[in-house]
Amino acid sequence: MQTAPTSLWKQIFTRNMLLCIFTGFSSGLPFYFIFQLVPAWLRDSAVDLTTIGFFTLIGFPYGWKFMIAPLLDRYYPNFLGRRRSWMFLTQISLLALLALFGQFDPKADIQIVAILATSIAIFSAIQDIVIDAYRREILSDQELGLGNSIHVSAYRIAGLIPGGLSLILADMMSWNSVFIFTALFMLPGLFLSLILAREPNVPEIDRSTPFYIAFTNPFKEFFSRKGVWSGVGIILFIFLYKFGDSLATSLQTVFILDMGFSKTDIGTVVKFNSLWASVISGMLGGVMMIRLGINRSLWIFGFVQLITILCFVWMASYIKFESIGSYEYMVLSTVMIAEYIGVGLGTAAFVAFMARETNPLYTATQLAIFTSLSAIPSKILGAFAGALVENVGYYQFFWICFFVGIPGMICLIWVAPWKEKPTAV
Repeated sequence: MQTAPTSLWKQIFTRNMLLCIFTGFSSGLPFYFIFQLVPAWLRDSAVDLTTIGFFTLIGFPYGWKFMIAPLLDRYYPNFLGRRRSWMFLTQISLLALLALFGQFDPKADIQIVAILATSIAIFSAIQDIVIDAYRREILSDQELGLGNSIHVSAYRIAGLIPGGLSLILADMMSWNSVFIFTALFMLPGLFLSLILAREPNVPEIDRSTPFYIAFTNPFKEFFSRKGVWSGVGIILFIFLYKFGDSLATSLQTVFILDMGFSKTDIGTVVKFNSLWASVISGMLGGVMMIRLGINRSLWIFGFVQLITILCFVWMASYIKFESIGSYEYMVLSTVMIAEYIGVGLGTAAFVAFMARETNPLYTATQLAIFTSLSAIPSKILGAFAGALVENVGYYQFFWICFFVGIPGMICLIWVAPWKEKPTAV
């Protein structure tokens, strides 16, 4: 009875789990920088909502990772090894790009700002591909569950810097200093690449095969294994399952500012509540899936994810708070906790489902395909979210987000039937 806790502690405190902390933090920092800190900077500089909404288009590189992944497997600089070389190059580039932001006026130099933000998204997406592959190659099958949980938790904790601490500092110092300060948090990633990480000992890709094989084989295998119609159904589900939730959070920072809260409120109340709610619910979701299986978890967690969008509807019904007191902070905390419980549970089941649908021979590329597909709808319509809010208001906007989340739940009828025998994670 006493051996299980000892075994768990031994699994947690290993070199590989430490590496997962570094990989998660390095992946999360640039993502939260461009989707949380940059919108707050733009709004603070009196940039209009429509322009800010179109800035969600810079997230397209995340949606096209599957096009880049085969190239990174086949071509690489070899000064640190296949994975570590790409990790180092992307991380040093990201550090420089993040620090450059404060050199420009977001209103006068909006095109340059857009180019910088897009460059960060590109290098960040490349880093994610390499880090995901690296993590899969260093973790044994027994370590995958724990390692990925630690990676995701560290990823979310990284959001406390650009989405929390940096926003607090923005009320006390210049934006230029804030961006340089935030950029320095890429240094742990460089430490990972240069010192802590070891290059995985895995077989090299046969470069004598035709170039296009690297792109076509993962697709061929998926549709031959699942069948054409079943494969199309799975892809449609991946498109839609988190669509409503992702769209609702696309203007989260701007919405909270427009409700009358300060940047410090976002950096403290919002980030603290969202962090513990998403981390705890994600870990709890993983435990619950052991009993429920993936299919039923998708139903239950998806329903929670859908209902929590209505919390935004409730908050938006106040139009704007004239003054901020204890009640207003209670409303904000309730909405954030509910939303990120839904995010944590829904993501836990969704990632498990996508991993289940991959073939071990093409895990990195197929998982990149699935995650890219899941991001495309919210990126396309998210670009018009600001214009939509300016036309219909936040209240109607969040009702729209709720209704566009329903088709993803309907897809569960054929993708993950409730009565099917639960598949253990």
